[in-house]
Amino acid sequence: MRIVAAVAVHVLLMAPAVAAQSVGSDSVVYRLAPASRFEAKTGKSGFFSFAGHEHLIRARGASGRIVLRPGALQRSSVTVTVAVDSLEVLTPPDTAEIRQVTKAMREAVLHADTYHEITFVSTAVAPIDGGFRVLGRLTLVGQTRDVSVDLVSTPGQDTLRLEGRFPIRQTDFGITPYRGGPAGIVRVADRVVLHLIAVAVRSFD
Repeated sequence: MRIVAAVAVHVLLMAPAVAAQSVGSDSVVYRLAPASRFEAKTGKSGFFSFAGHEHLIRARGASGRIVLRPGALQRSSVTVTVAVDSLEVLTPPDTAEIRQVTKAMREAVLHADTYHEITFVSTAVAPIDGGFRVLGRLTLVGQTRDVSVDLVSTPGQDTLRLEGRFPIRQTDFGITPYRGGPAGIVRVADRVVLHLIAVAVRSFD
């Protein structure tokens, strides 16, 4: 399954201390543009999952940087940060449920008052057909885990577009999947698919 990083970036991707590398004349630096999109899709679980909904979650606020070193691709890097309080539930279309699930996600699941950001920092980059395989460290609710992301690359004039998807399990990050409805019979599945469309613009700073 293709993996996005894309957060995300979504998402993702940012722990600067880990990603810090000197950027020399052999490097091309890109910064993520507002057109980037970081999403998460949750599934349903439990005996009464038919009564629940899948949820699409999108981040409104994210930042990041891609450093490409054409002569030493393995030394390239990707970093992305998503603000937890920018995450919004988009589906189902019921407004009351969206408000309820968004509040529960931010407060009870992701603890936005304590953990303000979701970050991804690459540790290795390798070329694959049509793009890059990026290994990195995803930090969620203060827990960091290794992930692998396959990104389809579309270069342009002073732009770079990367897209991919990858699954995570909430319990790997110490998260108890959300339960709601009468007696908690409707549950969000442990598995979540993250989807990143990173639109990056070359920086000449």
